[in-house]
Amino acid sequence: MHKYIGMLFLAMTLFSCGTDSDTGEFVVGSDYLAVGNKVILIDTMTVEMSTINFDSLITSGKNRILIGNYEDPIYGKVKSNSYFQLASDSYSLKNDGSDTESTNYVFDSISMILKYDKYYYGDTTRVQTFNIHRLNQKVKPNINDKNFYNNSVLSYSDESLGTISYKPRPVGKDSISLKMDNAFGVALFQKLKKREITDFDSFSEYLKGLVLVPSVSNSANVIGFHVASSKVRLYYSKYQANTEEVPYILDFKISDVQKQFNAVSLDKTGTIIQNLPASNSKLSSALTNRQGFIQSGTGVACRIDFPNIKQLKRISANGAIVDAQLFLKPVNNTYSEKYPLEDSLKVYVSDNLNRISTSLVNSAGTAVFGILNKKKDEFNENVGYSVPIGYFLQKEMLKQSSSRSSLILTLPGISKTVNRIVLGDQKHLNNKLLLKIYYISY
Repeated sequence: MHKYIGMLFLAMTLFSCGTDSDTGEFVVGSDYLAVGNKVILIDTMTVEMSTINFDSLITSGKNRILIGNYEDPIYGKVKSNSYFQLASDSYSLKNDGSDTESTNYVFDSISMILKYDKYYYGDTTRVQTFNIHRLNQKVKPNINDKNFYNNSVLSYSDESLGTISYKPRPVGKDSISLKMDNAFGVALFQKLKKREITDFDSFSEYLKGLVLVPSVSNSANVIGFHVASSKVRLYYSKYQANTEEVPYILDFKISDVQKQFNAVSLDKTGTIIQNLPASNSKLSSALTNRQGFIQSGTGVACRIDFPNIKQLKRISANGAIVDAQLFLKPVNNTYSEKYPLEDSLKVYVSDNLNRISTSLVNSAGTAVFGILNKKKDEFNENVGYSVPIGYFLQKEMLKQSSSRSSLILTLPGISKTVNRIVLGDQKHLNNKLLLKIYYISY
């Protein structure tokens, strides 16, 4: 009994509280099934929160065309251009066998058809405008790399090949159609008709690729479209005197998903996170109104540190963390129907330079997530993400080296969405981070 009281007193001095009113019986594992053990609940251990910014995110091969822009009231100006290379199953006009058949074909029009994939973010009641431009260089990654990133850039012509202004209907409608410049379509049609383009190599040499660029005059939303089912469609017909024209089409699709990527940028000027440091450093929540920030697409993420975790070893010669729960609360008035909360947080383990080593896992090696409790109360006190971190903290407590690992919080669609969230830290006025550690001696 005296040993337990002494152990409890030490826990109180190290972590401000570990009250005996919160202790209880706990049975641990198969080796302890016959033994009832007293457990200390430590609920005021120091937790540090900060915001980081990854250097880059891979956005190629994600099967989503992400296009649009909006001005976020917290994060700043978000914008996504989408680059892609096209290809076709055939580079010839329809031939019925006659060598002179193609002379009767005439160009009708050319359009880009974009199929909604039901992803959207921002205000879809407002008009969004974007243009399509021709690339000046091939869609080719840097040497010794096979990926494109959110900060990748390819040069393109200033001339617009087509523009569309529309109110997005990503759930209610199937697609949108962007009518492209007739002169561009005629030139491509003539190349095909004259057999100057006969295969992918000659086609990609002529048309290296396209990019969709949102207009700066409209700032409302970012919309997702399917890669596989979106296409540029060339319409042409067969003209014969005194007969009705026969319509034909020729489709150019994004056949190589690795040759499509989204360049997602964030202008943080004038925002609370405008001074985010280099990717190997962090911005303390003490400098951002006791808040941490996460945004997909732009690489903004939240970092969690436990600076005093090794001191738990001083409580007892033989002790263990048998459970720990981290509860993270989104800050009131930072989320809404336009900026909804994701159902979960993805959690990674990193070093002090924000280099990720692995996903956070439990003792069985299974990845664990922060799961959103959607049950709302009058003051939204129950809305938040619960993350089981007992196995992680136990390993950190027993680590022999002086190094410490951190947790990096992101959203699941980090490379293909622009969703964001604001979390309160341990000293936030209304939405405090909570940590409960259950420690047992044996």
